[in-house]
This record gives sequence, C-alpha cells and structure tokens, in this order.
Amino acid sequence: MKELRHRLQTIPVELIVWIVSVLAIFTINPYSDSLSLCPLDNLGLHWCPGCGLGRAMNLLARGEFLASWKMHPLASFAYGVIFHRIWVLIKQLKSKTHYG
Repeated sequence: MKELRHRLQTIPVELIVWIVSVLAIFTINPYSDSLSLCPLDNLGLHWCPGCGLGRAMNLLARGEFLASWKMHPLASFAYGVIFHRIWVLIKQLKSKTHYG
C-alpha cells in the first residue's frame, strides 16, 4: 500500500493536465459558439477577459494569425506561458528522477 501511494504521489499531475489542455485546444472548433466553458458567460455576464482565448489559440495553431489576434490578442502569450510551464515541469521531473 505504501508503494502504491508513493507511485501515485510521483505522477506529474500538473504536467499531464497542461499537456492534455494543449491537445484539447487543438481540437476546438473556433467558429462554433455552441458550448461555453466560461463560468461568467454561463451566469449571463457576456464580458470576460478570457473568453475566446482557447479559440484564438486554436486559430493561432492553424496559422490564422489575424483571426487569432482579432479574437483574443493574448493567445501567443498564453502559448508562451503554457509551454514555459511544461518545460519547467519536465526539467523538475528530470532532476527528481534518475535519468541517465
């Protein structure tokens, strides 16, 4: 039981979440407004500083730079932050485990 608990504690959950979130961004249909994950939009408030960020990141990944900028100008900054965090987590993982 202790070994199972130790193995579960060594799983890099944050790293997995960031990688899955980037992969999920690639699957978004940026032209669809059918589903909103924004809690403010679901409460009836139609302004949110983050709304459109995921769709803008998808457009940026598709190479539609102008459409991405119009939807949310911080999409490239968000990619930079997310990939920097993934890089830091991988470096921490490599320093904690014994890679050759």
